[in-house]
Amino acid sequence: MRRVNAGGMLYTVAAVDLKRDNLRLHWKNPATGQPYRTFEEVAARLRKEGEQLLFATNSGIYAPGLEPLGLHIEQGKTLVGLNKARSGGNFALLPNGVFWVKGDRAGVTETQAYRRLDIQPTFATQSGPLLVQGGQLHPAFNKASSSFKVRSGVGVCRDGRVRFAVSAGPVNFHSFAVFFRDVLGCPDALYLDGSISAYATPDTNTQLADFAGIWTVSR
Repeated sequence: MRRVNAGGMLYTVAAVDLKRDNLRLHWKNPATGQPYRTFEEVAARLRKEGEQLLFATNSGIYAPGLEPLGLHIEQGKTLVGLNKARSGGNFALLPNGVFWVKGDRAGVTETQAYRRLDIQPTFATQSGPLLVQGGQLHPAFNKASSSFKVRSGVGVCRDGRVRFAVSAGPVNFHSFAVFFRDVLGCPDALYLDGSISAYATPDTNTQLADFAGIWTVSR
């Protein structure tokens, strides 16, 4: 995990090597059947399994009751199906997409392409909008946009690593997408969430709200 200053904004960035790190998505605690609400709850579960949490961040959008609003796959099981909505907030600022992990491979794939490819990942989350697709910024992004929020996202980068990023302060979509493409070197990246976005490491926890879906990196 490192902090990167770009364009006057500080970002927390976690680089994940899938040949070495365990990258997983969590929603419900198997011991209780209830959603994990906090990073600490998931970290405690990992400790019981003999692993240390290195990094955690929230997944994509969700509904009241801590229910994911898009595709959610854990251990190869589809717990929530693909969301086909074409209206309603950032998620429907098409194209949106799916971040998926399968063995030591990962990808960010546009939703309709994901449906056609039959990837069958081990873990996956759907969110939107796509920040970068094939090296191109989302066509709706405007450099002069006045929509500034804390933002989190995930990209699959040219060096093969997955990179999560959380901004330390408000940024617009254009600046956030440029950060993934030009600073982190990720030709494909997906927006995860906005103002409540947070992260945790062994010595830091910025969480202020409950989540329905938590990505963890552990060893």
